[in-house]
Amino acid sequence: MLLVVKLGGSTLEEGVSDEFVQDVKKVAADHNVVIVHGGGAIVTEIAKRLGKEQKFIVSPEGFRSRYTDRETVEIYTMVMAGKTNKEIVLALQRQGINAVGLSGLDGSLAMAERKKQLVIVDERGRRRIIEGGYTGKISKIKVALLKLLVENGYVLVIAPVAIGTEYEPLNTDGDRMAANIAGSLKADMLILLTDVKGVELDGKLVSKMNVLEAKDALPRIGHGMITKIYAAIEAIDIGVKKVTIAPGLEPSPVSLSIEQKCGTVIER
Repeated sequence: MLLVVKLGGSTLEEGVSDEFVQDVKKVAADHNVVIVHGGGAIVTEIAKRLGKEQKFIVSPEGFRSRYTDRETVEIYTMVMAGKTNKEIVLALQRQGINAVGLSGLDGSLAMAERKKQLVIVDERGRRRIIEGGYTGKISKIKVALLKLLVENGYVLVIAPVAIGTEYEPLNTDGDRMAANIAGSLKADMLILLTDVKGVELDGKLVSKMNVLEAKDALPRIGHGMITKIYAAIEAIDIGVKKVTIAPGLEPSPVSLSIEQKCGTVIER
């Protein structure tokens, strides 16, 4: 079975947990594993240390994202493809897991189209159009490179930095990067790890949803979860069999997701 696991930035604030690494080691003994990671909070922290305050924007659909100008994308790339990516790789290597760290820049693994303009909702609830900056929408995943490494037994660790049409680095959402990678590989399962138990509606955890139910739930879901729902729908639309949104801070989150013993499962 081929699994793509998105390790959310909220689960990385204290570093890569030993429990997660041991779980990956156990799962990788029987399955192929690709990890896509976040790390936005770490980017924000280091940007502040460098004197670069971060600006966040909200789209009319409810997506909250980082506004990425030239200086910010340089910091973003440095932290995501450098510090965070290599810390995860080292944590896996310490436990004998043959991990390879990549970003979308390496071998043009993830190509994206730079967004020229962004529609945002300001503090007063008004829609505005601003310059797109260095944010990208993924247009192509180089599947052959991924398959070459996966088929040779490597656990991939991928940072959500894509390459633009002018060979510039672009900030891409980690959940959407994971969805596109999983879909391109026709993965058996995409696991989106986060800091909550799963999708909650009216204060109750939803254990299973189909795509139509997930779409209907979007207006009732907050900023933190809405991107994951969109990513799940996108992944299924392009070939993933099943998506689980699961609690990454729990012991053995990958194993439990495979066994459908935690989180919210979304299927066609």
